[in-house]
Amino acid sequence: MSAIITEKASYEVEDVRVPSPTKEHVEITDVERARILRKLDVHLLPFVSLLYLLSFLDRANIGNAKIAGMAKDADLTGFRYNTIAAVFFIPYALAEVPSNIALKLIRPSRWIPSIMLAWGLVMTLMCLCNTYNDLIIARIFLGLAEAGLFPGITFYLSVWYRRRDVAARVAIFFSAATIAGAFGGLLAFVIEKMEGIGGLHGWQWIFCLEGLATMLVAFASYFYMHDYPETAGFLTEPERAQIVYMMKEDSQDLATHYDRKFVWQAMRDYQTYVQIGIYMGLLIPVYAFALFTPTIVQELGFTAAEAQLLTIPPFVCGCIATILAGFLSDKYNMRGPFIVGSCVVALVAYIVLYTQSAPGVGYAGAVLAAVGLYPTIAVDLAWAGSIAGGDTRKGVVIALVIGLGNLGGICSSFIYITPPHFHIGHGTIMGWLSLSIILSCFAMWDYNRINKKRDAYCAREGIDASQRAQFRDMGSESPLFRYTI
Repeated sequence: MSAIITEKASYEVEDVRVPSPTKEHVEITDVERARILRKLDVHLLPFVSLLYLLSFLDRANIGNAKIAGMAKDADLTGFRYNTIAAVFFIPYALAEVPSNIALKLIRPSRWIPSIMLAWGLVMTLMCLCNTYNDLIIARIFLGLAEAGLFPGITFYLSVWYRRRDVAARVAIFFSAATIAGAFGGLLAFVIEKMEGIGGLHGWQWIFCLEGLATMLVAFASYFYMHDYPETAGFLTEPERAQIVYMMKEDSQDLATHYDRKFVWQAMRDYQTYVQIGIYMGLLIPVYAFALFTPTIVQELGFTAAEAQLLTIPPFVCGCIATILAGFLSDKYNMRGPFIVGSCVVALVAYIVLYTQSAPGVGYAGAVLAAVGLYPTIAVDLAWAGSIAGGDTRKGVVIALVIGLGNLGGICSSFIYITPPHFHIGHGTIMGWLSLSIILSCFAMWDYNRINKKRDAYCAREGIDASQRAQFRDMGSESPLFRYTI
């Protein structure tokens, strides 16, 4: 019996929510809930999406700078460019868990703009880098400064939206990465024409102007960003009460305060590491795609200027697919099948890239790869967030998944080394995608198994939602906690 209780599962509100009438009970109709969600979307999503767009633009513009002349001017021979791309991910991965803990202890409206200001300054000063060593040092500090944004925003959204509503919102937020890929190519095409102005190369101006844009938005963030539903100025008092009640139901009244034991719960949970494996298998292809798409397209036979522009359509298609998959995942309340399906699409794309050398066919493979790769990240992060009960545990799990998963960026940086066909790179990507498919199938089987055991145990012992307070500190081990499949 105790073994069943200690097994964990995430929970979907409709499965077992039977709140008993209390003075805290707030009646919320479906129409009212939809109206509140629209209001949250309008006030939160455009802004956090802009933050992530700038973040991804600043970390991935190294790929655009490379073909704009950086490789020649900075003498990036051999594996030097790969090393510059890779060192970003070491501090980026290591700082994410501490950053999410700091976010929990410090107001989001202070922590997130501060780290954004820091990486914007680093990005701007990268325009002064003109050697391999300079670029290495700058990328290390850029990784350290950027570390907290992605896990921070992912956790931030999870305290505003129910778990069954969050995948579509994370998809919109993450789609900024695909927009950044498209926008980055267009910006690079225009900015590199500033060659020689102010004594800087065109690729140095890419760093300077994009870094200044980040700093401007960071300053605005101090005044615009909202902390939590309880204090949001754009909500009325009844709306605040309704959101707080919805989130309380969704969390099953699990602990929201900080306690070190919740950190250890997250770190000892084997399902956390299953999700890390899934995420790493998805993120390595995504980062490789962002870092090397300009190079891959150029090696298909296009000029550098053509390659900058031709990177736009794959990212636009990836953006559309990301948002569509996020909304469908929420609509059908499913995560694993959408990850597996998208991975299969990406596998087909990389088989095309591996076996075909004609420019037209290869370019079509690149577009299909974006359509398959980008939707997986948002859906998987929504899935990973749903396995943890309680705010602190959820924040640590998300940070661990993203942080350790991001170590895969080191792998991404060293696999595209055999132009023009890049067989090693494409083959490696197919292997990682296959791993994500296998682990996703295992997770779906395991979650379904645990859910059934929990259902049987609760029915046998007469446990229902009115007893949630008894399990407040158990997190995912609560017998009332259910997984999303």
